[in-house]
Amino acid sequence: MKCSGNAPALVAMILLWSATGPARSEEPVVAYEVTGNEISASLTGSPGNPARGRAIVVNRQVGLCLLCHSGPFPEERFQGTIAPDLAGSGTRWSEGQLRLRLVDGTRLNPDTLMPSYYRVDHLTRVGDAWRGKPILSAAQIEDVVAFLSTLRE
Repeated sequence: MKCSGNAPALVAMILLWSATGPARSEEPVVAYEVTGNEISASLTGSPGNPARGRAIVVNRQVGLCLLCHSGPFPEERFQGTIAPDLAGSGTRWSEGQLRLRLVDGTRLNPDTLMPSYYRVDHLTRVGDAWRGKPILSAAQIEDVVAFLSTLRE
């Protein structure tokens, strides 16, 4: 991925958000299995809710997705341009591939700027109060996967 000249500022904003952002999930992290380039099994054992997933994606206090991504959200101003457009996500990637990108994108690209929304081990620059807590809960991950799967070009 080619980063623009604003990448250092973006990294600083992500680090600040991860340190001061919304309270992370207090639920224990469930085990998941990565097979190839995906996590095929739902983290909760059931499908997510696309409407709740959309709310997470556009919420600038929870997912912070629009800091880097753009998508089919005409009501949202100031969408990002340094990460893939979310339009067509459901066509480009399977649910399992989307799930892995959300859980731990570094498995696919060690240099990604995208936060690991569900991984809690082997992370650096995590405040003590946040250690062992994922950014999103398993249910929230499944909701976002369900929503992104609906985005077909």
